[in-house]
Amino acid sequence: MSTDGVDTSRRRFLTAATTVVGAVGAVGAAVPFVASMWPSARAQAAGAPVEADISKLEPGAMMTVEWRGKPVWIVHRTQQNIDDLPKNDPFLRDPESEVESQQPPYCKNAYRAIKPEYAVIVGICTHLGCSPTYRPEIAPADLGENWLGGFFCPCHGSRFDLAGRVFQGVPANINLLVPPHMYLSDTRILIGKDEGAA
Repeated sequence: MSTDGVDTSRRRFLTAATTVVGAVGAVGAAVPFVASMWPSARAQAAGAPVEADISKLEPGAMMTVEWRGKPVWIVHRTQQNIDDLPKNDPFLRDPESEVESQQPPYCKNAYRAIKPEYAVIVGICTHLGCSPTYRPEIAPADLGENWLGGFFCPCHGSRFDLAGRVFQGVPANINLLVPPHMYLSDTRILIGKDEGAA
């Protein structure tokens, strides 16, 4: 076969152009396929893990993230809050968090937490599902001189300390729930997954 009169530079150009167009088409086709592997907003609401950045959470402050359609509170407890937790024990219904379903095994401790300075708690009252309010102040007039900070449910008056433990004599009969969680770094928490350990 004779190659006389064949423009090889044009042939190379057409081959390169076809390759580029083919590559762009392949990437264009792959993007929706890869995107379909990420959990949808609906799947995330149904239980996909949620990441929280706690780098700007000051001591004494609380932030809320949504996991499984529920509010999850992350409270940065002060050293005073941590020191005050044992003082509540005589007034609590379950100070040792004996009901195992209320927290993962790695949070069955005096703080109900992986790190004492951070509480991670589902913000739904265990009585009838209202959302308690964060009341970090000590001895406010409406909660009494023995109040050392915690959560107060305005619906029916249930009270919880800053570890989410329920007080005696209120409608709620179990502690607030601690969801599975893990620290990805000193400033990031993954809620909803714990890989079996803290």
